[in-house]
Amino acid sequence: MKNVTLSSGKVIGKGQPCYIIAEIGINHNGSLDIAKQLVDEGANAKADAVKFQKRTPELCVPLDQWEIQRDTPWGRMSYIDYKRKTEFGNLEYSAIDQHAKQRGIDWFASPWDVESVTFLEHFSPVLYKLASASLTDLELIEKILHTGRPLMISTGMSTVKEITDTVAFIKNFDENYPLMIAHSTSAYPCKPEELNLSMIRTLGEMFPDTPIGYSGHETGLATTVAAVALGATFVERHFTLDRAMWGSDHAASVEPQGLARLVKDIRDVEIACGDGIKKVYEAEISQMKKLRKHISAEYSV
Repeated sequence: MKNVTLSSGKVIGKGQPCYIIAEIGINHNGSLDIAKQLVDEGANAKADAVKFQKRTPELCVPLDQWEIQRDTPWGRMSYIDYKRKTEFGNLEYSAIDQHAKQRGIDWFASPWDVESVTFLEHFSPVLYKLASASLTDLELIEKILHTGRPLMISTGMSTVKEITDTVAFIKNFDENYPLMIAHSTSAYPCKPEELNLSMIRTLGEMFPDTPIGYSGHETGLATTVAAVALGATFVERHFTLDRAMWGSDHAASVEPQGLARLVKDIRDVEIACGDGIKKVYEAEISQMKKLRKHISAEYSV
């Protein structure tokens, strides 16, 4: 496996601690104050990174949906105006960039259109994340590839052929491009029977030179921890200050206490997995002397 080294100095891949991403997405609800609080909570939980989403509404919202009326925290407004309200510009991302650096946590975003890549380039993100919805958007992928920054792709709502075609497109651009692949199921929240965590191993067999991870949208923490035990070298979970907040992604998110628990459980599992070499631990020797009739000479003293 070819590990991926980020500009922050962190490394993703085999033999490295799982890179844990706290996905803020649009859970800031258009508020810079909430965004900063979420960065703080991600840092407090000892996550490696927080992630946002960046869209150009005029490009990402289909024209026939622009004028659909929607009830929002800012009152009833058109869908396009609502999407504009929830997007951050240069002022907000400059503040986020500075705040994340002060807290010592990586940040990056999923760009949903070419213009958003151009925008994010001003902040030199440690990597780009390609959302599952964009897996077949070759124009967007090529724009990201020309930045040279590590690319993490998510595979929800995708067939094996779509995944292999996209990976081939990236490898044809540059055989050694720093790529990571996340298994995902694009359901919010996702039922346990649709998580299919064994795909982490399947993707590892399909792409043995590429770090494989997991982007989860389930409720609860156990299955994300299990993803690490199955070999995920990075994981991503949506998180929020309060799951009852207004917005589409809050219900499938974890709250700060849950995020801190998730990080701790993942680190415990990493330690517990050990190196696979059988040994007798110091703590076992007294039990051995107490319970065994025949003890190896090296332990009999």
